Amino acid sequence: MSALTEFALFPTDKGVSVSEYVSRVIEMIRNSGVSYQLTAMGTIIETESVEGALEIIAKSYQILEPFCERVYLTATMDIRKNKTDAIKSKVESIKTRIGAINV
Repeated sequence: MSALTEFALFPTDKGVSVSEYVSRVIEMIRNSGVSYQLTAMGTIIETESVEGALEIIAKSYQILEPFCERVYLTATMDIRKNKTDAIKSKVESIKTRIGAINV
């Protein structure tokens, strides 16, 4: 199973730049061993279960909670049985199709 999750989580009460806080979350994700991709607007993680993804999101909140009075969170999931490595294969599928169009 692949639970591909894109989420953004950040404090809303720490000024214009919140990279100090977001970097703490990314460090936890990196150390967790799950596949992830940091983007300008959020982070994509791939876990083997919905529960695994929700656990990462909960841990992310726990990192910010002691420092923040208000936290913003948005998340979307693509849950697919009998699939792994979707974080890479979905992008590769599009790249292949774009290449075929250009031929």
